Amino acid sequence: MTTDSSRTSRSAAESISTFKGQERALRADRLGTGGLLLSVLAATAPLMVVAGVMPTTFAVMGIVGQPLLFVVLGTVLVLFSLGYAEMSRHVHNAGAFYAYISRGLGGTAGAGAALVALVAYNALQVGIYGIFGFEVSSLFATYAGLEVAWWIPALVAAAAVGVLGWLKIDVNARVLGVLLVIEVLLVVVFDVAAIADPGREGLSLHAFNPDTLTGAGVGTALCFCIAAFLGFEQAPVYAEETSRPHVLVPRVMFLAVTGVAVFFAISSWALTVATGPSAIVGTAQEQSAGLLFSLTEDRLGGTFTDVLHVLFVTGMFAAMLSFHNVVARYAFAMGREGLLPAAFGRTTGTSGAPGTGSLLQTAVAVVFVLAFALTDDKPTGDPTAPVLRLFTWFGNIGALGVIVLMAIASLSVVVFFVRRGAAGAQAWRLVTSTLAGIALVVIACYTVKDFDVLVGAGPGSSLSWILPGVIGLALVVGLVQGAVLRARAPETHARIGLGNEAFQLEKEAERTP
Repeated sequence: MTTDSSRTSRSAAESISTFKGQERALRADRLGTGGLLLSVLAATAPLMVVAGVMPTTFAVMGIVGQPLLFVVLGTVLVLFSLGYAEMSRHVHNAGAFYAYISRGLGGTAGAGAALVALVAYNALQVGIYGIFGFEVSSLFATYAGLEVAWWIPALVAAAAVGVLGWLKIDVNARVLGVLLVIEVLLVVVFDVAAIADPGREGLSLHAFNPDTLTGAGVGTALCFCIAAFLGFEQAPVYAEETSRPHVLVPRVMFLAVTGVAVFFAISSWALTVATGPSAIVGTAQEQSAGLLFSLTEDRLGGTFTDVLHVLFVTGMFAAMLSFHNVVARYAFAMGREGLLPAAFGRTTGTSGAPGTGSLLQTAVAVVFVLAFALTDDKPTGDPTAPVLRLFTWFGNIGALGVIVLMAIASLSVVVFFVRRGAAGAQAWRLVTSTLAGIALVVIACYTVKDFDVLVGAGPGSSLSWILPGVIGLALVVGLVQGAVLRARAPETHARIGLGNEAFQLEKEAERTP
């Protein structure tokens, strides 16, 4: 079955090469295992997670067992990946999530998922500009004595990301790879230094004790921590640009999710070792995002810490570029299948990149950065405003969207194989997909319930329903679009989720007298 699927995909791509001049197909053979893995892992922004997400989770939630949470979430996402990866062997489409959901639950559900994916990944990418601009502005103030408004480096970054988005994906992969490897190495150096020079409590494994996961903050801590994994699920988005998607995509997904779980579990444990488990919460509350840099200053010196600050910024840039590429490919897939104007379903020039989708994402980023810059509350003198608003608002909107997509995709996997009469052969994957789907629904419910905590709003704030409502609105609008297409343009509706295969069928239909 896998062989038939890969042959079908290749024959479809070859047909489009001659029938459509390749403008409706992304260029194959651009990415191997290494390039695909680096493109996917860059979105996890490891240094941003270790320096930002982890201290915030310790401080806000008061949960010492964060390392154990990463192990638990890694297990849930491995269960999810078993069915998701198997789907990638049968469906090769740049609109991964919505393509899979279309195949299992139908084109209308796929249209809803497509708009949720487009909104969610745009939000994740745009949100990073807030913290990126703030950090670059801080670097200028610290090392050059210059006062630079946060939105200036944010706009410069948007332009740079937009240019790179027009280049070949393998060029992007090399840029992402260099930045990612350096980030990871620096975090590993800190981990080793912390373990070699522990705090007063020594090499304590208390953070892995299940008793540390008690209390009201555990559900919200899950929401914080699952955001650190976002990126591994992007591997199928690049399926059309690999030579053997049925082999490379599942391989990269498992490498990514297991690697991220182990890496973040060890790194969060190293933070507890460096301060002592009993002191980690109080220290994180006191130092906030400065926790990691304070610990490296003590153990590795000022020069290492300065380099870490710079790599903190470049790591965010890598994440922005990674999410940008994903948004561009979702827009390309949607344009190719009639969910966006046809112009989005065309590749660009010799690079074979989805240029119109790249322009769309760049425009969205610029508009929101300018909007937040113009409405920045300067009289308060709060320099963290872009971080608290742009980063936390949009980051959590995006995370909720992806969690919802993963939950729906888990259901879609079950329905897809049952409808194909493969329930017996795929029984254990159906079980793991069901378990993962239930866990993801629980996490999504906690995310909505505690959204005020996640975005730092007060109890009763309208933000607690307006912001998650963005994902709900996107889902409803997408479902309505799917229903309208089904009634008024059934041929377009039937193509949703088919990707290249739809145009293979189109060619065969034109040949039929």
